[in-house]
Amino acid sequence: MPEEEPLRTATAVRQGVTRLARRLRMERPGSGESLLHLALLSLLHRRGPMTAGQLALAQRVQPQSLTRAFASLEGRQMITRAADPDDGRRSFFALTEQGVETLRVDRHRRDAWLARAMGEHLTPTEWELLRLASGLLERLADIDDPLPVG
Repeated sequence: MPEEEPLRTATAVRQGVTRLARRLRMERPGSGESLLHLALLSLLHRRGPMTAGQLALAQRVQPQSLTRAFASLEGRQMITRAADPDDGRRSFFALTEQGVETLRVDRHRRDAWLARAMGEHLTPTEWELLRLASGLLERLADIDDPLPVG
């Protein structure tokens, strides 16, 4: 394989993923939720209860910069806070049913658009290729993740 081929392939994948992400953002319902709020809710949904430090590490920010987001999400009953039984100075945040519903609404319209676009424009073989590629993209996204899933 020529030396520049991996870079060309990586560039093509990045461009395709970036354009698709941009297009999916255009399908986001006007829920008023910030991307940070949705990212925090999504992390809690995927990984379960987490500390402020773990959430900050996963977002690559300082825990103090999440204080307002936690207060807003708690105030709207999308997350709960519970003291760590082993260390009373630390709290665990967990997703509530309201938080799950917020994520469901946020994801539904985008997933519906993508399913419709795929159904109208892709062959069954292309669907299968995307199904396989989605697992690979998830694996790539988890590389160097400070808090890997599982």
